Amino acid sequence: MSEHKHSSCCHTEQNNEHKNHEGHDSHEHGGSCHPKDKTDWLLWGSSILVALGFVLYFLPLPDIAYLKSYADGVYELVVRMWWGVLIGIVMVGFLSKVPREFVLAALGRGGSFSGIARSVLAGVLLDLCNHGILMVGAKLYERGASYGQVVAFLVASPWNSFSLTLVLVALIGLKWTLAFIFLSVVIALISGVAFDMLERRGVIAPNPNKVDIRDDFHFWRDAKAGLASVKWDRAFFRDVAKLGLHESRMVLRWILFGIVLAVVVRMLMDGNMFESYFGPTLLGLLATVGAATIIEVCSEGSTPLAADLITRANAPGNSFAFLMTGVATDYTEIMVLKSVTGRWLNALLLPAITVPQVIAIAYFLN
Repeated sequence: MSEHKHSSCCHTEQNNEHKNHEGHDSHEHGGSCHPKDKTDWLLWGSSILVALGFVLYFLPLPDIAYLKSYADGVYELVVRMWWGVLIGIVMVGFLSKVPREFVLAALGRGGSFSGIARSVLAGVLLDLCNHGILMVGAKLYERGASYGQVVAFLVASPWNSFSLTLVLVALIGLKWTLAFIFLSVVIALISGVAFDMLERRGVIAPNPNKVDIRDDFHFWRDAKAGLASVKWDRAFFRDVAKLGLHESRMVLRWILFGIVLAVVVRMLMDGNMFESYFGPTLLGLLATVGAATIIEVCSEGSTPLAADLITRANAPGNSFAFLMTGVATDYTEIMVLKSVTGRWLNALLLPAITVPQVIAIAYFLN
């Protein structure tokens, strides 16, 4: 699927939506923003490799270390990630049913600090792993949120969910957990504002899916009227599931590819390196950032690993860097942002802006 085609299609949808005074999306009329003229070999190839590894886990395997390691790794990641991915697909399906005006009204005006702050709050409160949150972030961009809002939402989200916060409190204590949450919110706010400034200066292009909210729009009144017109029957939920799965394909392809790549990397790396080489020194901090960049770890997996960096390596800064750098440099996230925006610059600016902040704060914490 060509990113250029994707962008043009979405831009056409935006133009059609301006002409539609009722604010309905093309999805509601059976349209789609995804061309179907090419086979997505990355999606299908990664799906087959992941399915193969998952099935092999339950079979009696010959004494081949790499084969067993691959099967075990795929099984572990799939078991950790499936619920977040599934919830993400469902949320994308429901978001596809929501007119863009409601999404934009809830997030606030793009290019404003209040819009960034609302996006950060939404990211902190939404209880999803980084793979599920990535689907929602991509959908928010398609719904018309500014790129700064999407970045702020993604950076604030992955491990700040309610359930993982409780896990962190149990593992590292309330003091460090609150400090990590506060500092991640600061980075998300700064990053979102920075991207909005870059957009205003023409460094990055504005979101082509942006729409203006009509003057007579009233959020609660129109929401009540819209909900009253919905038929909550089997056909509605079937359509939500179908839309969610279809609209999540672009993200799923990179998640599945990420599983395969992560398992291969794990096969070649010794897990004991975490305890030996990631101490509270500048070299240990840089090694932590490098490991977080290479290793694909979902939020559930990163939390206990980050706790070990405090309890075993006595390096709270490394712990914070491991949590945050995994978000900022995650290749799945970068590739999805490139696919959503159609621009490498937008995607690569994410680590360029966030990682220096993370390293500076982590060095101070150590």
